[in-house]
Amino acid sequence: MKMKKKDIFFQCLENMADTVVQAADYFSQHVTNLQDVLEFANEMKKFESQCDTYTHTIITELNKTFITPIERDDIMDLATSMDDVMDGLEATASRFYMYQLGQPDEYIVQFAEILRQSAYEIQKAIHLLSQKKLLAIREYTIRLNDLENQGDELLRICIKDLFATVSDPILLIKKKEIYERLETTTDTCEDVANMLESIIMRNS
Repeated sequence: MKMKKKDIFFQCLENMADTVVQAADYFSQHVTNLQDVLEFANEMKKFESQCDTYTHTIITELNKTFITPIERDDIMDLATSMDDVMDGLEATASRFYMYQLGQPDEYIVQFAEILRQSAYEIQKAIHLLSQKKLLAIREYTIRLNDLENQGDELLRICIKDLFATVSDPILLIKKKEIYERLETTTDTCEDVANMLESIIMRNS
């Protein structure tokens, strides 16, 4: 029996979610012990470029497809928000190279783990969306909201510690930007959750 071909939009969204997971895994694994910062930044750029390819495919298909499996704006918003997650990870990695930062501290490692977990929640939710199991998605959107709250709390802790322990103003500026960029990336993960919640409300 021939299997039904998966809708191109759901396939691209799944591919994006899978790529975000791969990138977050790579980021989390390598940020704990950065041996080669340039290689780290370059690898993250490859993941980001792959996500851009999927986004471009979605835009191209939307321009030539009359009937879509869910609202056109929902497809585009989901793709854009996942691309924002990827952009946040890649931008952080590039700054490790640009700023010539040494080994990341415990706070950066904790942010990396929050983002890794968030990526997996996004992946599970997007795969459920493809299967039209809308109500089951809510478990993962709740988890994403919780992880974003953890990111907020971690930012408060690390900024307070940064100003208490770092006297070099240049290093302080560099690390503060890294912390804030990582926290903003947890916000973009929550944006994905909010998009999914809107889709659930409109379609269930």
